[in-house]
Amino acid sequence: MLNRREFLACWSFAPPSWSTEFEGEWHHYGGDAGATRFSPLAQINASNASRLKLAWTHSCGDQTQRPATTIECTPIMVHGVLYLTTAKLQVRALNPATGEALWNFNPFPKGVRSAGVNRGVTWFEDGKDKRLFAALQDKLYCLDPRSGELVKSFGDQGVVDLTANFDRDMTGLTFRITSPAVIFEDTLIVGGGGGEGPRPQAPGHIRGYDVYTGKRKWIFHTIPHPGEFGYHTWPKDAWRRSGAANNWAGMSVDLKRGWVFVPTGSASFDFWGGDRHGDNLFSDCILALDARSGKRIWHYQTVRHDVWDYDLPAQPALASVRVGGRRRDVVVQVTKTGFVFVLDRDTGKPLFPVQEWKTPASDVEDEKLSPTQPVPVRPKPLCRLEVNADLLTDISPEAHEFALEKLKTLRGGVPFAPPSLQGTIYSPGTLGGALWGGCCWDPTRERLFVNTSELPSIARLLRAKPGQDYRFSLQSYEKFVDHEGFPAVKPPWGHLTAIDLRSGEWVWREVLGEYPALVARGKTKTGSFQLGGSIVTAGGLVFIAATADEKIRALDVQSGATVWEYKLPFGGYATPCTYFARGKQFLVIACGGGNRQQTPSGGDYLAFSL
Repeated sequence: MLNRREFLACWSFAPPSWSTEFEGEWHHYGGDAGATRFSPLAQINASNASRLKLAWTHSCGDQTQRPATTIECTPIMVHGVLYLTTAKLQVRALNPATGEALWNFNPFPKGVRSAGVNRGVTWFEDGKDKRLFAALQDKLYCLDPRSGELVKSFGDQGVVDLTANFDRDMTGLTFRITSPAVIFEDTLIVGGGGGEGPRPQAPGHIRGYDVYTGKRKWIFHTIPHPGEFGYHTWPKDAWRRSGAANNWAGMSVDLKRGWVFVPTGSASFDFWGGDRHGDNLFSDCILALDARSGKRIWHYQTVRHDVWDYDLPAQPALASVRVGGRRRDVVVQVTKTGFVFVLDRDTGKPLFPVQEWKTPASDVEDEKLSPTQPVPVRPKPLCRLEVNADLLTDISPEAHEFALEKLKTLRGGVPFAPPSLQGTIYSPGTLGGALWGGCCWDPTRERLFVNTSELPSIARLLRAKPGQDYRFSLQSYEKFVDHEGFPAVKPPWGHLTAIDLRSGEWVWREVLGEYPALVARGKTKTGSFQLGGSIVTAGGLVFIAATADEKIRALDVQSGATVWEYKLPFGGYATPCTYFARGKQFLVIACGGGNRQQTPSGGDYLAFSL
């Protein structure tokens, strides 16, 4: 660890003034406030990416195998310092050119067995003050970015308890936040909330806080209170007892309009809604809120009365695209369903046609599903929406037979097949489609890049036992896999797709990832389940890790060809970042392993340069 004098010397990397944005840096979890994950850097490009080498490794040193930890963090790099979180949710500052630690903040000095996940930190500056915010578990910490010490004037000695000031009795309820807060002017906006299980859960209300004092400025109720818009889409007492409808995936900010775009998840219980009849606004919605006041400007609901755990899993990307001879500002939302919703940023109306598909009825008692669900015509779905005998795995006769016998015991296999007591199979599943890695947007080529997985789910409901405080539960979060644990549908199981947003058409689609055990048997290019997302650069490259083969890759934006790959020491189940330091462009990825890929846990950050 460097001393204070050595640390301050590192700030010489920064430009002379404290500008709000610097093109060689990475100021936000999503790259910029609009979460485009685009970098204008081009020192690394398609012609020289094959020469990328490991520049440095930073070992956090706090990973564990039992319980298995992971790292989902995308670091930010501001004014010559790299800020990140570790496997056990410590906050750390590094020299971005060497990976050397500058300071460390440990919010859990007494230790914690299972810290959960965190996807990054939030930067603030206004010309006279600089602050770093970390939303960890159920607390919001305000740190001095030069020292890593708490800013005592914020909240209670530098900490805000996010279970307080919630407009709801939180007794017995848990709250978690996993993605970074966002900032507009002097308002810090946070999501988070309760889980989606059958027991009572906290709601996912969105709140704005004063960035200097930590006092709450406003709240938006994602489960509307009496008299509020959307209240009629729930039972009358739902605001007192229903939970979730939370933002766990992060938000995006339009700095010009002063609006924040909030994707929300399903309501609880997420597989049975017999006690929450109605469409359930504002679950599964893209919300446009006034960042100064929290007032709703518009909303678009992607799933009505969700019983499939079809949360909106990623930050919306704010793009500008030329359509029909004029430029349109849009909001692009990727989904677990494999659909891509492209909405006009001012009105929330779809840019491309949206059809209403009929929803199969449920025979579970008291369940009343929405009769239809919205499905975009363009871009076309990025995942298979059905499961049948013709689509079962063919990697081996044994795997096919295993999958066929399991399929015979299940209902469904069609879009939006409702959960049942017998067991229902549906695709994409809770871990299919796009996840929190989201998408990236290339404004120079007007292309969107989305990585997706093919992994159906099985939803089997169980009746609660007498005396329990709920009526139904889920037997388990069961994936449709074969006898060895591989997806039980035909490969490819993972893709990266390039979409021309001017037309809504695919440009190219590449299989992404492999399983080493299958490669050893000669089964290559199968694709794999993915955790993490991509970034795109002016150098004409898309960088992504995320795959089960624990590799990071660079793909040519024009053709989709892989021009570089590197085997990581542990799985890179996060989204990378890129920045410029000491005359070089660096690419950094968290190698936390573990997670749902069931590979060994790690605690390293790796940086690459030419």
